[in-house]
Amino acid sequence: MRQTWRWFGPKDLVSIDDVRQAGAEGIVSALHHIPTGAIWSPEEIEARKAQIGTLSSGAPSTLTWDVVESLPVSEDIKKQTNDWREHLDNYRTSMRNLAAAGVEVICYNFMPVLDWTRTDLAYRLPTGATCMRFDLADFAAFDLHVLERKGAEDDFPEDVRAEAAERFARMDDDQRAALARNVVFGLPGAAESFTLEDVRHHLHEYSVIGEDRLRSHLVDFLSEVAPLAQELGLRLCCHPDDPPFPLLGLPRIMSTEADYTWLVESVDLPANGITLCSGSLGARPDNDLPGMMERLGDRVHFLHLRNVTRETDGIPCSFHEAEHLGGGTDMVALVKAALAEEARRKAAGRADSSIPFRPDHGQDILDDQKRQAQPGYPAIGRLKGLAELRGIVAAVSHTAA
Repeated sequence: MRQTWRWFGPKDLVSIDDVRQAGAEGIVSALHHIPTGAIWSPEEIEARKAQIGTLSSGAPSTLTWDVVESLPVSEDIKKQTNDWREHLDNYRTSMRNLAAAGVEVICYNFMPVLDWTRTDLAYRLPTGATCMRFDLADFAAFDLHVLERKGAEDDFPEDVRAEAAERFARMDDDQRAALARNVVFGLPGAAESFTLEDVRHHLHEYSVIGEDRLRSHLVDFLSEVAPLAQELGLRLCCHPDDPPFPLLGLPRIMSTEADYTWLVESVDLPANGITLCSGSLGARPDNDLPGMMERLGDRVHFLHLRNVTRETDGIPCSFHEAEHLGGGTDMVALVKAALAEEARRKAAGRADSSIPFRPDHGQDILDDQKRQAQPGYPAIGRLKGLAELRGIVAAVSHTAA
């Protein structure tokens, strides 16, 4: 298993020097400054590779750009409206440019509007650590009373609606604004530019797109890009919905094992694969992560290893980001299944026998709370997670030997 680390570019408060000291082998990055739908030029790609490959002293970092996360799929492509055909052409051009630069794995998602959703970006745990959290009643308060979405009352049970009303009544204007900012933070670039009216506009455009139609659009997209990925030696991997249940009336089509089985069967090419995110999928009690790795491992091109603690029963539920070896997912069993898949690939002579993984997210601990890096991506919290995951890999590998 190849150890990677997500890096958001030169503005990331966790530097390449920090990543190198953490002992990661590769970098997961993206060109976030390029607008969604535009071409990633060879010059921009090479510039990012150079940044990854250089320490602050000017010495080589020995790190390589292993995974793109994400080459974003535009809302126009997802909806098949406006400039979607131009965006699709640009996507294919970006794929060619990445392949020419030696980057082989491209992670993407097909979540409408929201890339991810949390209601608290710094929830305080009893240990003193902070983490990201999704509170169902707080989200209902946003949906029902801040956004005031038509039909929202039908999406929450009576007890959640009652709790949401009470919480909203207790919030002052600053708390209501903070809740809205936290939810909107999951929109690409939204922390700086999106308003509630922007969100309402997006929701209105999706009001005529249900799950079946969105699935059809995903198949259309993959039918255009997966054969090219196969030709270029690229591996595409779709990230699951985060969280893995419907929100804001939007369709969700990548939330369960059945969804991923459909994905790989609908466009049956080895290049069409999966980002198995144990944190996103782990927010549903009916997702068996070790079992999914065993049954779908042939198409798992990238692993996000993190854990969540579900605070309430049912789907949807409240949850918070747990320690990597805490939460509801048996991380030892999952890593063991991943190592078994790697052994199968090696025996088959596959060039991709080593599956890249990253310690996804982490709790803010120690000096993380002063650094205030990208929410969910602390330095020390992820280092702790990477160390714990390394320990599992070493122990399971030693036992197998």
